[in-house]
Amino acid sequence: MRTLWTECLSARPAHDILSYQETLVVNKHIKRFDLGQEYYFEEGCHIVETSNSSSDEDVSIARARVAPGQQTRWHFLENTSERYVIIQGCGMVEVGEDDPCEVKAGDVVIIPAGARQRIRNNGEVDLIFLAICTPRFEKQNYREG
Repeated sequence: MRTLWTECLSARPAHDILSYQETLVVNKHIKRFDLGQEYYFEEGCHIVETSNSSSDEDVSIARARVAPGQQTRWHFLENTSERYVIIQGCGMVEVGEDDPCEVKAGDVVIIPAGARQRIRNNGEVDLIFLAICTPRFEKQNYREG
């Protein structure tokens, strides 16, 4: 299955991929995406924290994956705004009191701090999106409900 990540790397000749990966390791300004770091989060999706550190308090970026037919739990983030950038798949998102809305690859969902939210994968492939939080995501700000 091709994604934005694999298309970027597969467009390079094999020798360039090796030098590119070596650059990622030694460059302190680049955080390497590592699918091996994916974990299941209690809200009902799989997460890879691509950038979330106390040295960059302004923003965090995580790759989220929701399997076909699955849905995250109702939840909200205190003092943290969030954006979903849909990378792959399609689904239905609910934010606050708004009616459910269909989303697909390329869409951006803006979720104000404190707004209830959940997303359902109603497609045949994994729903994959970037969750970008400002300020950065901290577990103590996560609430079910």
